[in-house]
Amino acid sequence: MTQRKPQSLADYTPLFYPALMLMVFFVIPFGTMMAVSFFQRDVGGFYTPDFVWDNYERFFSLFFAKILGFSLSLAMLVSLICVTISFPFTYLLTRCERKTQIIWLIVILSVLSLSEVIIGFAWSTLFSRTAGIGNILVWLGVAEKSTALYPGFGAVLTAMVYQALPYTVLVLYPSLSRFDTSFLEAAKTMGASPVRAFLNVLIPVQRNTILATVIMVFVFALGSYLLPQILGRPQHWTLSVLITDQAIYQSNMPFAAAMAVFLVLMSLALVGLTLLIGRKSEAPA
Repeated sequence: MTQRKPQSLADYTPLFYPALMLMVFFVIPFGTMMAVSFFQRDVGGFYTPDFVWDNYERFFSLFFAKILGFSLSLAMLVSLICVTISFPFTYLLTRCERKTQIIWLIVILSVLSLSEVIIGFAWSTLFSRTAGIGNILVWLGVAEKSTALYPGFGAVLTAMVYQALPYTVLVLYPSLSRFDTSFLEAAKTMGASPVRAFLNVLIPVQRNTILATVIMVFVFALGSYLLPQILGRPQHWTLSVLITDQAIYQSNMPFAAAMAVFLVLMSLALVGLTLLIGRKSEAPA
């Protein structure tokens, strides 16, 4: 198929509807949020139109900088754990029979149907003292008595990894299913063990896909809201939880908008980086 350059305005007609949807559902709300982020907050929870930098200056204070650092660290840790678990699992899945692959993909898609609320309360039950994993550990003789495993950082991390894991598998699956296994066979013929061939051949070939997947899971985990609030303590709350707290409970909409603008811009930058990586991986050598 040959591509023909647009000759008239009518050739751009298919782009009008997507552009309208983008304008209505993203550009206008984001522009409104950005405008509110510069407003002046008044006593009593109200705010007046203005152009001040106080909201952004407060965001970069030590307290909120710690929350931002924790949110970024948690999101990065979730993405690294998900890719570390999902990459070998997805590779083994692509080597299975087609019927087995379909069954596993159906199971993974069923996990995606669960909302964050259901996941949060399900894990809170599993981590509880009365009906959770602690009773199983006592029954196995590992622990003397059942104890609650939440709220805590481990509970938040576990639930966020569980939530993001199916997305990671689905992102890695297309690339790994197209991988030519003859490269691994050639490495084994030259004396490499299966583990060494996996580490020195498969991972370098898939490095762009791995990096893009890490970034995508990072963006997904960065917006997590309910799981840190349900399973964690206040020191484990992410930036998304703090935005909601400032907007609803503190009635500080300008400051919440400033944090939301920062979060959206960071997410867009990471998505752009993912697209750039994808273009480089598709470019001919």
